[in-house]
Amino acid sequence: MRRFRVRRGIAATAVALAAVLGAGGWAAGTQSAVTGPPPGSAAWTADTALGLRLPDPATTTPAGIAAFFGALTPAQQDALATRHPLVVGNLDGAPVELRYRANALALTAERTRELARATDPALTPEDHRAARTRAERYRTLLDGGRHVLAFDPRGRGQVAEVFGDLATARRTAVVVPGSDTDLQSFDRAGDPYGTAAGMARALHGATGGQTAVIAWAGYTTPVGLGPDAATEDLARAGATRLTRLLDGLAVSTRPQAPPTVFCHSYGSVVCGLARPGPARASGLVVLGSPGMGVDSGADLDPGVPLWATARNGSDWIGDVPHVRLLGLGHGADPTAPGFGARPVPATGSHGHSGYFAPGTASLAAYAAIALGRG
Repeated sequence: MRRFRVRRGIAATAVALAAVLGAGGWAAGTQSAVTGPPPGSAAWTADTALGLRLPDPATTTPAGIAAFFGALTPAQQDALATRHPLVVGNLDGAPVELRYRANALALTAERTRELARATDPALTPEDHRAARTRAERYRTLLDGGRHVLAFDPRGRGQVAEVFGDLATARRTAVVVPGSDTDLQSFDRAGDPYGTAAGMARALHGATGGQTAVIAWAGYTTPVGLGPDAATEDLARAGATRLTRLLDGLAVSTRPQAPPTVFCHSYGSVVCGLARPGPARASGLVVLGSPGMGVDSGADLDPGVPLWATARNGSDWIGDVPHVRLLGLGHGADPTAPGFGARPVPATGSHGHSGYFAPGTASLAAYAAIALGRG
């Protein structure tokens, strides 16, 4: 009997892989997650211009970062942001407005660099095209006074953007997106409610502007339906970065409550592995979830309410069996009655990326949850 169950589990895993990866096999290779301190950290820690020892981004907690900046004058803060924009712009715990200014400087500098590469005779025409694409991406993030909370050009690029005012909002929320999200796809126009920025913008509007929402593409996501999407390696690295973001918000903003975290698709694995407690999150909401990397909601912090969105009939994630074996799969279905999550209706939604679309029951429920009326 035991041997039969093992064989059945392996067979289920094979079915899951076929569903996730498609009949053609792996659709993409594995990636190395961008981890560790921000780019430029070595120059930052070596800087003695202020006559102060600057905190090591690799070892200092967000609370320590907040205390350091709290002891500086505005002029000192601005001097550091000007000299080290990529560091200051990515330091969880640093003042939010200072991070906005630092990231604008970093984006401007990176755009100038890419424009130079676009005409460098030593590079190939393909390199020139890629440089022009990146330069245009940076330009759009600089347009219209956008509030960029984080910007890291390494790898496929990471970014976080705030919709609303973190300093005055009564409530806050964080949107954690899933696969294929990076600097280029963060806010693509062709999928307005399936991108990190689109989901955050829709939620901010649905709350009447009362909730400041962070679109957080701050981790290395899987590309395509490949091995990264079927395993938890990138999610574990993302969970560490998400925890640091939440810790930074706790010391750099003053809402009525910690953020509600909305986790889409592979992002729900990140949220499940992060297991935020009540000091970090007011609630977790999963949608289009392949699983959370846990066996049931009981494996998460009981002090943080958990909601799971019903899958609409056209969401392909429903074809992925919820198994977890030999390092593959993401575990139990959060929408299953025995998982322990509170249900969220999805009436009116369509597809894997339609849960934040205006007029859906899911978006109305998300707004109520984000406002603390869940």
